[in-house]
Amino acid sequence: MNAYMTDSGGGRWALPGLTAWRLEYTAGTPCDSFWLRCPWDGENTARPASWVGFLAEEKGERIFTGVVDECEVSLSPGGLTLEVSGRGMAARLLDNEALGQDYLYATQADILRDHVTPYGIKAAPGGSLPPVAQFSVASGSSEWSVVYDFARYYGGVAPRFDREGRLVLSGWDDSRERVIGDQTGVLAMTRRDRRYGVLSQVLVRDRWSGQMETLENRAFQALGGQARRVLTTPARNSYKAVRYSGQFQLERSASELERVEATLGEVFSVWPGDLVTVQRSGWGWNGRYRAVQVMDGMDQNGLWSRVELAKPDVLI
Repeated sequence: MNAYMTDSGGGRWALPGLTAWRLEYTAGTPCDSFWLRCPWDGENTARPASWVGFLAEEKGERIFTGVVDECEVSLSPGGLTLEVSGRGMAARLLDNEALGQDYLYATQADILRDHVTPYGIKAAPGGSLPPVAQFSVASGSSEWSVVYDFARYYGGVAPRFDREGRLVLSGWDDSRERVIGDQTGVLAMTRRDRRYGVLSQVLVRDRWSGQMETLENRAFQALGGQARRVLTTPARNSYKAVRYSGQFQLERSASELERVEATLGEVFSVWPGDLVTVQRSGWGWNGRYRAVQVMDGMDQNGLWSRVELAKPDVLI
């Protein structure tokens, strides 16, 4: 992997041979992140304090675009070492607060113009979200939450960033599918059942009429699960009522219950959103999954990839 740092003036520096690195890719939430370590020459004219961006390439293909959060140069008996860490391009939207405003009729172009492009972010081709009537941006919201609300709660699409740092506002591309079988270099497999955070019941209260809607996750209740939330719709006929849909909350929390984690002895073979079929002998949870989080890395043990898998219809 080749790593490059950039500054605000467009300068670009290639880092020397990396001794360790991690690239973490998500399906939008939480933010992508990176960490790397390499030897550092004290006579180098580059100044890490001026770096703002990070690019990574593998065989001429862009595999990560992000922003720098922290640089550290340390001295030990082995010499100087540089460590750099940061996040994906979603960081620019997470770190900036949106101006509270109301749209009579918000379109995708409006959201991109007001909340995305001012931060140097481009949209990937293919996204076409429907307009939203009476769309409101609450004061104190991050620019990321504005994009997420518009895309996820109304458009039904989980917003995320691709490896070139572009905002993706389209659905999953199911044309790519990976098989993890007996011939795959699997280092470890883990199945996790996590009950914490899974909801058994949601009560949705209409502030104006006083009516109460009750929705239940009967499958989780049958397992003894008891976790209730009470949600109140913020305004009559508001698009934000979609956000408080009891069914959406139940399904999203339920998607956290079952996860499979595969550690592979290779990198860049699976990406978030990919469909993955697990077909392993002696493994009791074979089936079709969707990759929701991938960490590729290199350390003293060589190259590895940790892939977190959820049900194919997972809600992000």
